Amino acid sequence: MSTTVISIFFVIATLVGYILVKKLHRKYPYMLLSPAMLVPFILIIILLLLHISYETYMQESQWIVWMLGPATVGFAVPIYEYRSIIRKHAISISLGVVVGMLSGVISAYWLAKLFKFDLATSYSLMSRSISTPFAMELTAHIGGSVELVILFTMITGIAGVALADLILKKLQLNSNFAQGASLGNAAHGFGTSKAFMRHKEEGVVACLCMVLSGIFMVITGPVLIHTVIHLFA
Repeated sequence: MSTTVISIFFVIATLVGYILVKKLHRKYPYMLLSPAMLVPFILIIILLLLHISYETYMQESQWIVWMLGPATVGFAVPIYEYRSIIRKHAISISLGVVVGMLSGVISAYWLAKLFKFDLATSYSLMSRSISTPFAMELTAHIGGSVELVILFTMITGIAGVALADLILKKLQLNSNFAQGASLGNAAHGFGTSKAFMRHKEEGVVACLCMVLSGIFMVITGPVLIHTVIHLFA
């Protein structure tokens, strides 16, 4: 069986799996049953059992990733609806984005150094703190791996969503604004989805922080990442 046929089969399996698991999640709204977690887990197990490479899976699945770009742009609607709140907190949002991205890049650098990752893997890890379309664009400009940054970005988002309730409770952040900003900065698309499930205002702030952090990193990321590597090397 050709790799093209196998890849097309897994595209269909991904879409059908998402639809079925989404229905299951609506009935049983547990984190582990969410489409973003359960579908990738099942697909990874199948790929491993059948000894099918990630490259084969992605051969006909690239357009699914490309669709994240228009989906991200669609977040502009709720941002426009809550523009008065955003103007009121413009300074704190901007500072939160800058500090969040700096801490993300620096912590990723030390993690890469701890595990002795090669340079391409390190670049991909340091680009993973933003939503996938932005991360792909950034890592392509600095010499990282687009495939790896997609994986790292998903792991970051899933981990952020899984730990969000516990961490926010420990930090005693009672403001929808603060909680939304935390989720948008730390867990980008996954965090934004979770924020909208918690409260609309929280979701809007998360959405804005996700978009701003992506723009910030695409513009300044190459210089920031190379500077961090130069300073701590």
